Amino acid sequence: MVITMFNMNRLFDCEVILASQSPRRKELLSLIFDSFRIKPAQSDEVIDKNTPTDLVPQSLALDKCKEIAKSEPHALVIGCDTAVILGDLIMGKPEDDDDAYSMLSQLSGKTHKVISGVAVYYNGEYTQFSSVTEVTFKSLTEQDIWDYIATGEPSDKAGAYGIQGKGSVLVESINGDYFNVVGLPVSDLATTLKKLAYK
Repeated sequence: MVITMFNMNRLFDCEVILASQSPRRKELLSLIFDSFRIKPAQSDEVIDKNTPTDLVPQSLALDKCKEIAKSEPHALVIGCDTAVILGDLIMGKPEDDDDAYSMLSQLSGKTHKVISGVAVYYNGEYTQFSSVTEVTFKSLTEQDIWDYIATGEPSDKAGAYGIQGKGSVLVESINGDYFNVVGLPVSDLATTLKKLAYK
């Protein structure tokens, strides 16, 4: 059988489930699978204080994947979690405009990491990996930040910005996978799935 990375449904004799309600992840997963079902994990995100910062997204992705796999044991389940990390600080979604301002002020003129942790359940086994992209912000003025906040875009974005939207104007450069910053490391996931298909 020819292993194709552009429609992997034919490689797996089971249903594919994305354990996320993110519209961005749904769009990106459609680059790999023509057909899949959305079933978001419902459990609260609990982080073990002993988990190294860089491994937190992978740990949360595994929790999401396990939750759905329990009720869907015959499916291929994909869980993902993406975090914006500055130093040892994990930046989630801002609570309000002032919180968004604080985050963007800290990111201004600096390089941070965006880490996506991915967990895949298939045939009773879990496979995990993390993808890292470095993002460097321009030096932003106070007006730049408030103007961006006024667009409403930061409110539901980790780190208070969306690189695929108006937030792209804030970014000076990236080093790594762009799609990883959007919310799903498409290339690394496709490579992992290809290995599972051969296995």
